[in-house]
Amino acid sequence: MQLPIETISRITSEVQCWLDQVVIGLNLCPFAAEPQRKRQIRIYVSPAVAEEDLLGELQAELRHLAQTPASTVETTLVVIPGLLETFEQYNDFLALADLLLVQLGWEGEFQVASFHPHYCFAGVEADDPSNLTNQSPYPILHLLREASIEQALAHYSNPEMIPERNVEQMRQLSPSQRRQLFPYLL
Repeated sequence: MQLPIETISRITSEVQCWLDQVVIGLNLCPFAAEPQRKRQIRIYVSPAVAEEDLLGELQAELRHLAQTPASTVETTLVVIPGLLETFEQYNDFLALADLLLVQLGWEGEFQVASFHPHYCFAGVEADDPSNLTNQSPYPILHLLREASIEQALAHYSNPEMIPERNVEQMRQLSPSQRRQLFPYLL
């Protein structure tokens, strides 16, 4: 199935806005600004409506990353607008994505970070502001290069404090700021 170009463009724009205003704008990921500035973040909008198709696309995107130098494409966001609508479905699919990494021999080379409009950390209430750190406009599988992560962490003091700092920042947002930054959650 193909998505209309206008739909792909709109979704890409919405994800780009989230990336710029939330992920980079709030400095949730202190390592995202540089690849964004260098245009090394690939956004792929998946037309998949079945998990089998999404696994095939995920494999193709991992292969693309493996064959492309980090200086050209540092990381890929696989955006899934037509599938995995509930967080439970998404979370179940993450296990398949991790298994795919193992089956393809890319465990330790790549990893998958997760974002979803209904993201909810284990043991946390659904409306807890901490969940905002991983709530995106669409389900997203973020494909990361392990070597790049290790390199970035080597030059960052106290990286283990990033999640704590992010949660605190989300809790300090006013209702107005939340509405502005996360309009897709309303």
